[in-house]
Amino acid sequence: MAQRGEGRLRVIGGQWRSRVIEFDAAHGVRPTPDRVRQTVFDWLTPVIDGARCLDLFAGSGALGVEALSRGAAHCVFVEEGRRQAAAIRAALAVLKAQHAEVSEIDAAFYLTQTPHRFDVVFLDPPYGKGLLERVLPDLAAVLAPRAWVYLEWPPGAMPALPVGFELFREKKAGQVCFGLARYQQPA
Repeated sequence: MAQRGEGRLRVIGGQWRSRVIEFDAAHGVRPTPDRVRQTVFDWLTPVIDGARCLDLFAGSGALGVEALSRGAAHCVFVEEGRRQAAAIRAALAVLKAQHAEVSEIDAAFYLTQTPHRFDVVFLDPPYGKGLLERVLPDLAAVLAPRAWVYLEWPPGAMPALPVGFELFREKKAGQVCFGLARYQQPA
């Protein structure tokens, strides 16, 4: 089997299964590994079809592309890096993806200004910058009732979840810790 080069990743499942997309690997983009994406989308199988998704800190766009490939109704990719956002746009064009938009803006600012509500949110920010802790308090404002939130963090640094969030599943694969939280608006 041919090995993918740096800056290329494979879609794991759905209509674009086995398609390879390119991303900007030269600027520290760390895509979610294949086996982690497979696990996450196994967890999300009952809810991804028809879901409105947000890939915050999109980076390579792997999670949002995977969601669209598996039947998500719409996905917003938020990525402030110009090269990364351009690579996501190019990948979406190659896949002829519809119902997707790329917002080249700071993730925390996006949460304060968007009118959209999402069923599934992917949070995989760069490690070591406190970005999860920065966006989690404002995340509830963009969530649909009973939304799902995927989180990724380095070993030993699981973020504290705000009121209304409950960790549903958690796992570790190599140097990646990840989990799926459920949001329910507090009474």
